Amino acid sequence: MRNVLTFVLTLLVLAVSLQPTSAAETIVTVGASPVPHAEILRAAAPLLKEKGIDLRVVEFNDYVQPNLALDQGDLDANFFQHQPYLDTFNADAGTRIVSLVGIHIEPLGVYSLKLNSLDELKDRAQIAIPNDPTNGGRALLLLEAAGLIEVDPRTGVQPTVFDITSNPKRLRFVELEAAQLSRALPDVDAAVINGNYALLAELVPTEDALFLEGSQSPYVNILAVREGETGNPALQALADVLTSDHIREFILETYGGSVVPVF
Repeated sequence: MRNVLTFVLTLLVLAVSLQPTSAAETIVTVGASPVPHAEILRAAAPLLKEKGIDLRVVEFNDYVQPNLALDQGDLDANFFQHQPYLDTFNADAGTRIVSLVGIHIEPLGVYSLKLNSLDELKDRAQIAIPNDPTNGGRALLLLEAAGLIEVDPRTGVQPTVFDITSNPKRLRFVELEAAQLSRALPDVDAAVINGNYALLAELVPTEDALFLEGSQSPYVNILAVREGETGNPALQALADVLTSDHIREFILETYGGSVVPVF
């Protein structure tokens, strides 16, 4: 009898051990600028949780480290940049990072604490612009669209201050890291600030900008991954969630038109 009981218990233990266990939750780590990228990702996290994916967001306050961390494998993806910037970064750093999907655009704007209109700019006024080639060129093109300067059209989307061909007001340009531009506002006459950093400084682009980039700009913010990872099921699930109706409504309701979904 004891032998029979032992045999039955052994069978029960074996049966339990052979039961399928729940699959381990997949972890996806994404680097992002704090606003609005990290906020959008956190809004997406519950939807990914339903798919068995744990989304972890790592915040960065610059435009260099998120790509380096992705390239080195410390991140699975990042969400902070547009394609022209990524193209320049890949060329300069030798990285192989690609776009998985476009999410939104943050219009670049000209801001000032001293002026109510760009018409008030005096001769030799100081204007701060981003110091990275892509956003610096984008800022100069925005100032050209505002009628303040002209740049050599042969430079395409990346003109520099040396490519300015007409500057009637003899404006002086101060090139700073993008994250520092809002802090520099008290010290300059105006600054061209990226949308995410404007939001972080509690500036509302549609209300506070003296001149704002149009909604048809090519500078769409993308979810970027390493080359060869575009078919990763977890990253595809993240892309699907970030382009869902839920996230579209979140962007529209949260940012009031200062961040525009492109899907």
